[in-house]
Amino acid sequence: MKLTIVGAGSSYTPELIEEMILRRDTLPVKELVLYDINEKRLDIMTGFCRRFADKRGMQGLKIRSTLDLDDALEGADFVDTQIRVGGNVQRVRDEKIPLKYGLIGQETTGAGGMMKAFRTIPVMMNVARHMEKVSPDGWIINYTNPTGLVTEAVTRYTRANIAGFCSGGIFPKMWAKQALGIGYTGKDYNRVQYDYIGLNHMNFISNITIDGRPVTEDEFMALAEQNGHDVDPELSRLLGVLTSPYLQYYYHTAARVEKLRNQKQTRGEYVQELEREVYAAYADPLNADKPAALAKRGGGGYSEVAMNFVNAVYNNDDTEQVVNVPNKGAIPFLPDSAVVEINCLVNRRGMMPIHKSQDLIPPMCWGLIAAVKNYEQLAVEAAVEGSVTKMKWALLAHPLVHEYELVEQLVPELLEANREFLPQFHF
Repeated sequence: MKLTIVGAGSSYTPELIEEMILRRDTLPVKELVLYDINEKRLDIMTGFCRRFADKRGMQGLKIRSTLDLDDALEGADFVDTQIRVGGNVQRVRDEKIPLKYGLIGQETTGAGGMMKAFRTIPVMMNVARHMEKVSPDGWIINYTNPTGLVTEAVTRYTRANIAGFCSGGIFPKMWAKQALGIGYTGKDYNRVQYDYIGLNHMNFISNITIDGRPVTEDEFMALAEQNGHDVDPELSRLLGVLTSPYLQYYYHTAARVEKLRNQKQTRGEYVQELEREVYAAYADPLNADKPAALAKRGGGGYSEVAMNFVNAVYNNDDTEQVVNVPNKGAIPFLPDSAVVEINCLVNRRGMMPIHKSQDLIPPMCWGLIAAVKNYEQLAVEAAVEGSVTKMKWALLAHPLVHEYELVEQLVPELLEANREFLPQFHF
């Protein structure tokens, strides 16, 4: 098996290798190719990954790096994509510019999330088109945010195989471990099961069972409490479902804007500081262990979800996973081409949604989901076409923006702040 990581300079890369090591008996990866456009970070990560793998008895794993995309992709069975176009410098701008106008400033939703999509989609489309040529049967495992929009762009405009992932799909399992002491690895992985439906970062979790029996009300609230620092547990009780933590931006909007405005630094600024510490540890030629500071980076569960998919496809092992896939009727009130995030059966044939019902979504949330998907589809088209008109339409459709006067002020400032990363807009 050849596995490639695009964006291998990411601080997350060693976690993927760690998961590969745990599965060495079932996933015989012979060649791991690390690709990035940042040569310095790539060299640091390559050296660390070799030390990390060797220390854990993986001397037979060939780890090499390249700056040539076709070399990285050619013949790859699986390509994990984890890029951040513009780095955390642009992330900070995504966070700060909307806040000036009293809007949520966040890297995956709202006006800031749209700009991340605009920077990212053309680059990911390029990766997908290279895959069409040099590895048409290979799979892109996308963790690049905003993963729902990226997956939709690739599925609508290319023929590449792509599975869009977010670690949010296993959050209920993590909450069960924290609240109820039920693990989510090994034999315990399937003890907690649930229906999961919606859009990326706009999900609804229902029909939760433990060992096949429905959770009690107390157990449900214990799980909701784990998400309580983001979404009020009483809101979960009212809706009758658990939700993605990102629902905080839609149902606690004013409070979240105020909180973001009062923070000493944005999340992006914090991550910039943290990554300096993490990379200093990676660069130490005597270090072969993940730095402790990496645990503060977020994104837990990412490597496990990615390698679950690799195992399901490579070993044709029927596995239930939450994946971003074209809707095709799974949520009846959305277009078939719309990418949704939903429980799927995954095996060598690909991914098949398990649910085909809007009844798993609280009725009072149908309009919100439709509005956000309306924004997402317009944003994808704007990113591909370089259309300022569709950019404005997308912001008008977004529930967190939607005011014409704000849109007219935001658009020129957002475009100028991202000028060097948006060649499709033909400045």
